[in-house]
Amino acid sequence: MADSFDAFRYIGYMRSRWPWIAGSCGVAGVLALAISLTMPPQYTATALIAIEPPAGSDLRTAMTVSPIYLESLKTYEQFATSDSLFQNAMAHFGLRKVLGTGPIEGIKKRVLKVDTARNTRILEISVTMPDAGASQKLARSLAESTVEMNRSMVTESDRDLLQGMKKQEGEIHARLQQTEAAKENLFSREPVDDLQSALSQSADLRYSIQQQMQTVELELADAAERAKHASAGELAEIGKAESSARARLQEQQKQVQELDRRNAQRERELALRWAHRDHVETERQLVQDELTALQTRLGELHGDAGFRGERLRLIDPGIVPERPSSPNIPLNVLAALFLGLVLPVVYLTMQMSYQEQRAGSRRNVFQTVAKAPDLRASDVRAGDVRASRDE
Repeated sequence: MADSFDAFRYIGYMRSRWPWIAGSCGVAGVLALAISLTMPPQYTATALIAIEPPAGSDLRTAMTVSPIYLESLKTYEQFATSDSLFQNAMAHFGLRKVLGTGPIEGIKKRVLKVDTARNTRILEISVTMPDAGASQKLARSLAESTVEMNRSMVTESDRDLLQGMKKQEGEIHARLQQTEAAKENLFSREPVDDLQSALSQSADLRYSIQQQMQTVELELADAAERAKHASAGELAEIGKAESSARARLQEQQKQVQELDRRNAQRERELALRWAHRDHVETERQLVQDELTALQTRLGELHGDAGFRGERLRLIDPGIVPERPSSPNIPLNVLAALFLGLVLPVVYLTMQMSYQEQRAGSRRNVFQTVAKAPDLRASDVRAGDVRASRDE
C-alpha cells in the first residue's frame, strides 16, 4: 500500500506542476525552432566509387569478401582524404570565399567525410557546404581525382615493371647473341665436314684393300693347291709367287691397321666436336627459351596494364541536393521538447524527494520530544526502587 500510495502521490505531485512542465517544453521548442531558423542551411552531396577486384583474378575469389580484405579497402579512404587533393579542388572552384580562411585541415574535417559502406566495396565521398551546387562539384571532383590517382599509381607500377622486364629482355638478347657468336666461331674452328669426308674416303679405301687382300688370299690358296701336283722345277716358281703374295698380304694388312688407327682417331675427334656443338646449341636453346618466356610475359603485362590491382570506378557522381541536410528542424524541435520534458521532471523528482526527507526529519524530532517526559518519569521510579533496596 505504501508503494501504491507513493506512486499515486508522485503522479499527483507531477500533475499539480504540469503548467510549469508544459511551459518548459514550449520555451525549449520555441528556442530550438528560432535557433534552427537562424542557422544557415547546409547541403550534403555524395559521390560513390566502386572498388573492383583485379581483372585477372578468379571470379569466385572476387565474390568472396573477407573482413581482412574489406579492412584493406580503407586504404583508398586515404586517397580521397588527401590534403593536396582537397586543396587543389578548393583552389579550382574558388571555395575559400565560401568556406572561410581557416586552416585547410579544419575546413576539410568540417566539410569532407569519406567512408567505406559496411560489408561492401563502395567508397562514399560526402561534402557538406552552404552551396548545394558547390558541394556536388567538390564531391565529384574529389571522386574523379581519387580514381585518377589510383589509375596513375597502377600505371606507374606497371611502367616500372615493364621497364625492368625490358631491361632483362635486352640482357637476354645480348646473351643470345653471344651464344650465337660462340656457335659460329666453334663451327668455323672445329668443322665436321672434313672429318666426315676423310672417314668416308678411308672407309672406301679400306674396303678396296680388303678386296685386294681377298684376291691375294685366293692366290695363296691356289699356289698351295698347285704345289701339291707340281714338279721340282715348278715348285721353285710357285714358291717365289707365294712369297711375293705373302709380302703383299702383309703390306695390305699394315695398311688396314693404319687406316683403322687413323679412323679411330678421326672418330674420337669427330665425337668431341659434336659434343662441343651440342653443348653450345643446348646453351643457345636455353637462352632462346628464356627469351621466349620473357616475351610472352611481356605481352601478358601489356595486355593487363592498368588492370592488375583494384580498379576504382566512379559509379555515381552525385546530384545537386535539393533538401538541406542541416539544420533538421523537426529533429531539433523534438529533441528540445524531449529535453524540456525530461529536465523539469528530473528537477521536480529531486525536489519532491528532498521535501519528503525534510518532512521525515521533522516527524522524527517531534516523536523524540513527545517521548522525553515518559523517559524522565521512568528514570525517577527506577531511582526510588534502588533507594528502598539500599535501606
